[in-house]
Amino acid sequence: MKVLVTGGTGYIGSHTVVELIEAGHEVVILDNLVNSQPVVVDRISQITGTSPTLAVGDIGDPDLVDRVLTEYEPEVVIHFAGLKAVGESVAQPLRYYRNNVSGTITLLERLDAHEIRKLVFSSSATVYGDPQTLPITEDAPLSAVNPYGGTKLQIEQVLRDVAVSDDRWRFAALRYFNPAGAHVSGLMGEDPTDTPNNLLPYITQVAVGRREKVRVFGDDYDTPDGTGVRDYVHVVDLARGHLAAIETMSEHRGFDAWNLGTGVGTSVLELINTFSEVNGVEVPYEIVDRRSGDSASSYTDPAKAHRDLGWKATHDLAAMCRDSWRWQSQNPEGYGG
Repeated sequence: MKVLVTGGTGYIGSHTVVELIEAGHEVVILDNLVNSQPVVVDRISQITGTSPTLAVGDIGDPDLVDRVLTEYEPEVVIHFAGLKAVGESVAQPLRYYRNNVSGTITLLERLDAHEIRKLVFSSSATVYGDPQTLPITEDAPLSAVNPYGGTKLQIEQVLRDVAVSDDRWRFAALRYFNPAGAHVSGLMGEDPTDTPNNLLPYITQVAVGRREKVRVFGDDYDTPDGTGVRDYVHVVDLARGHLAAIETMSEHRGFDAWNLGTGVGTSVLELINTFSEVNGVEVPYEIVDRRSGDSASSYTDPAKAHRDLGWKATHDLAAMCRDSWRWQSQNPEGYGG
């Protein structure tokens, strides 16, 4: 298939492009490069032997989207493009709603005009808010505790409403839990432009000497060791989830959502200790006060994705730690180093 990947030079997007190319699909990336770098395309080419087409621009620009759709005629879209920092979304909610929600609406309008009605949406477990029961299944109540999560929730509602209005649309919303890891080659990984929002890249930056210590937000939660528990899932497994979604789309009409996670909860201290043991690297840390908005535990039941998409996470926590350290140690300053 010809696949348009918005935000395809980002962390999860770039790994998905690799999986798509290796599965024989033709890929066009549309990215404004606000949170990524064009050198990612070179890394994708090194890994796969094929260079995807990169169109630089914003999904909120209808004329640009029209040109890309006219020139490349994709059959399906995987939609990653969006701002994604929780703290930043609290400080700049209007920017987040304009970019994420309005940008998606523009994209959908142009896709509809070009009669392209298959889209996989990069959603998030943030749509479950503070979970009331564990493990989290797809029928759990939806809510948002920050503007970033609010944008994901609103976009999902837009997709539902569009699907109801026109039964030619097929939407797959993939709700990720905590992405981690890197490509096994060490050529691609997570490269935050500012302070990492995710735990594992913070750990790797401490291990490589870019930061002094990891801050552990609270050790008095009702968890086995008092630190927050999350469902970490390897980025390559997530990428393969998108591949599974586009390859089973013809079987799913309308809107549906799937959780992508391992189903296993890992505490902050367990992740730090596993990273140290696997890689032989000490990671200093300090316990600080809880962070507002954090829940004690969050992990999924991935049974629906396995049943409907034939998808299951295959990488364990040790692999995530090994691959993340390989990436960071080979690229101490990320893609710019």
